[in-house]
Amino acid sequence: MPQNLVIVESPAKAKTIEKFLGPDYKVLASFGHVRALPSKQGSVDIEKDFEPKYHVLPESKKHIDAIKKALKDADRLLLATDPDREGEAISWHLLAALGLDKKKPGIEIQRVVFHEITKDAIIHAVQNPRDIAGELVDAQQARSVLDYLVGFNLSPFLWKKIRYGLSAGRVQSVALRLVCEREKEIQAFIEQEYWTIAARLGVAPGQEFKAGLVDVGGKRLGKFDIPGEEIAVGLKTALQSGSYRVAKITKTEKKRNPSPPFTTSTLQQEASRKLGFSAKKTMSTAQKLYEGIDIGAEGTVGLITYMRTDSVNLSTQALTEAHDVITVMYGPEYALPKPRVFKTKTKNAQEAHEAVRPTYISKTPLEMKKFLTPDLHKLYELIWKRTVACQMAEALLDQTSVDINADLASAIASGPFSGAQRCGLRAAGTVIRFPGFMKLYIEGLDDQDEEKEGLLPAMKEGASLKLHEILPEQHFTQPPPRYTEATLVKTLEEFGIGRPSTYASIMNTLVER
Repeated sequence: MPQNLVIVESPAKAKTIEKFLGPDYKVLASFGHVRALPSKQGSVDIEKDFEPKYHVLPESKKHIDAIKKALKDADRLLLATDPDREGEAISWHLLAALGLDKKKPGIEIQRVVFHEITKDAIIHAVQNPRDIAGELVDAQQARSVLDYLVGFNLSPFLWKKIRYGLSAGRVQSVALRLVCEREKEIQAFIEQEYWTIAARLGVAPGQEFKAGLVDVGGKRLGKFDIPGEEIAVGLKTALQSGSYRVAKITKTEKKRNPSPPFTTSTLQQEASRKLGFSAKKTMSTAQKLYEGIDIGAEGTVGLITYMRTDSVNLSTQALTEAHDVITVMYGPEYALPKPRVFKTKTKNAQEAHEAVRPTYISKTPLEMKKFLTPDLHKLYELIWKRTVACQMAEALLDQTSVDINADLASAIASGPFSGAQRCGLRAAGTVIRFPGFMKLYIEGLDDQDEEKEGLLPAMKEGASLKLHEILPEQHFTQPPPRYTEATLVKTLEEFGIGRPSTYASIMNTLVER
């Protein structure tokens, strides 16, 4: 007969955890929140210090009854809801719903917390219980009360003035404002024409490269200094008569470090950029990886740590495992002599958790592929690569910048550059001397138009260059881009608006309504 009753939020976790703990433990699920503020007038008593008046959710009554029945045979109740503010509040609400929030409940009650669903983590959590953290519960209650006061008061106003079904929210409305303000910027934007000029030059047959015009007659060109076709054509004609030689070659070594392991927010951003996943899809897929996947002989195992986190910390065990995996798969030169430590940049970060990482780094994406659906595999591979890459050696890049003089056959006769007899061009290139972490993973870009530098042929200062072609190109300034899910999540996080764990539902609400 089980003497210990363990309560988790999700039924998917319950089976796995019960298997890890053995016959003395029975594990049941609360199926998420069990109490909430009803959507009606008076659920928060403003006159009595904003006192919330909760009620048990109708769909939770059968789950509470099942827990009450199981409690009759138990000596100890272990509350193992999720390791965050919401999870803490669910445990607190559960005690109230079960009538165990009195000073002498008649049963031993403890809170246990784990960040990954592995046997070691579960047993360690059960051996190290604690009390419910009142300050986390208070923080969650304050947020619920604010959500109610904003949403309940504003949403009916929107129904009356615009249309039924719309909603307002403490974070949702701010996110919507950001989107609307960006749209106004786009509509008010007035494009401006400008031109750039490049030369296709050659060192020897088959060794060609492009260089951009950067100064005319000793004057450095600004973005709008070639405003129209007439001036661009005049410069093209002048440059076609020029003789070109290498004036200066500058070589610099650049070191590049990897990005930190994933937080909830950066996981959502990167999955949007690299996989095309919505925030909602990313979180639901991550939830499945966290709650457990059947991997054959080992049974059901959680493949990633808890996916709602602001932290970029990794455990000592994970760092050791990453070092061993890197040494075996890529060689000792790719491993670090001591672990790389990252600091969070997130406002209001809760650092108690670890970053989102694989529970077992030794379980490679290739090895796990046969047990995973395509979406699960894509996300697991993304998390695995990011985690391993953050502990790999820095990349070493050789950056080369070549300044080129063009001596014109005759001075420019007219226009803003009249009298100029020499122009300056510049070409830049990058060579990866040692790829380091880039061999495995490079963070995606929000701006796909970021300049990409190519390779340059070998050349010497003073060498003459052959002109193949002058390439004037017309451009127009672009309005600020509309937000993608990735850039909106990034902006909300930068402003300290909302919590990364709620971004998925907010994005979904904005799209649907």
